[in-house]
Amino acid sequence: MPDSTTWTKSSFSEGEGANCVEVTRDGDRVLIRESDRPDEIVVTTPAKLDAFLKGVKAGEFDHFVDR
Repeated sequence: MPDSTTWTKSSFSEGEGANCVEVTRDGDRVLIRESDRPDEIVVTTPAKLDAFLKGVKAGEFDHFVDR
């Protein structure tokens, strides 16, 4: 990962506190982290992230939620 990585906070994150999901690009990779655990980074591709987000929006993972 580049030393000068600029992370972008999700617009759904709460204020400036520790509940922030952050994302950045590194070449052809997308890096995702939780702001209160910055050393734990999920690495994926733009296509896989796009497919995941479309699945979330379509409710494909709703069965994992305990209601």
